[in-house]
Amino acid sequence: MNEQTLSKRLELVASFVPDGARIADIGTDHAYLPVNLALKGKIKFAIASDVVQGPYQSAANQIALSKVGDKVEARLASGLASIKEEDKIDTVTICGMGGALIAEILEEGYAKKHLSGDELLILQPNVSAQSIRLWFNNHGYTLLAEEILEENEKIYEILVAKKQETSHKLNKDELMFGPILMQNPSPAFRKKWSQEFEKNEYIIHQLKNVTLDQSEKIAEFQEMNKKIRELLEQ
Repeated sequence: MNEQTLSKRLELVASFVPDGARIADIGTDHAYLPVNLALKGKIKFAIASDVVQGPYQSAANQIALSKVGDKVEARLASGLASIKEEDKIDTVTICGMGGALIAEILEEGYAKKHLSGDELLILQPNVSAQSIRLWFNNHGYTLLAEEILEENEKIYEILVAKKQETSHKLNKDELMFGPILMQNPSPAFRKKWSQEFEKNEYIIHQLKNVTLDQSEKIAEFQEMNKKIRELLEQ
C-alpha cells in the first residue's frame, strides 16, 4: 500500500468521501488516504492528523514527497483537537483503530466542540464496531451505509453516518450486527459471525466446567449464539 495504491479497506473508505470534501483524517499514519484523495483531485483540503510524533513525521514527509502541500496539512494533535473552525471540515475519517477508541475520540471531540455535528463520519474500526453504533445512538446520528470486507485474513467494517433531524435508534441486535449488514449477510459477514459463534461455544464449554455458578453468563452467550445462528441461516 502507498499513496498511489490504497489497501482494499482504505479504497472503500475513500469511495464514501464526497467530491470537493474538506476532510480530517484522524490517526493518519502515513497520510496515504488524504494524499491519495488529493492526487486524484477529489478533495479541496485535508488535515492529516496523528497524536504520535513518528506517524506525524511520516505523514509530513509523504505530503512533501507527493507535492500536495497546497491541499494536505499534517498536524500533531490528539484526536479531533487538530480541527480548527476556520478549516471548515465537513468530513471526518478515522481508520485502523478499535471501535471503543474511535468512540472515545468522537466523544472527546464532541464534548470539546471540535466536532460540530454537521460532519459526515466515515469510520473503519478493526474491532468492536458496536461501540461506535452505540455512540451514534446516544448522539442522534443515523447510519447511512455499512460495509464489511476481508483483507489479508482480517475482517473490517466501515460505518458511514451523519446527524439528521430524525434518527433511528438501533436495537440490541442492530448495535451488535449492524442494521444494514444484517439485512443481507455477505460472505465476510458470515465468516466473521461464524468465528464468533465458535468462540462463544468454546467459552460456554469453559464456563460449564468452573466451580462457581456461571448460569447467567452462559445464558448470555447462548442467546447471542441463537441470534447468530438465525442470521447465518438466512
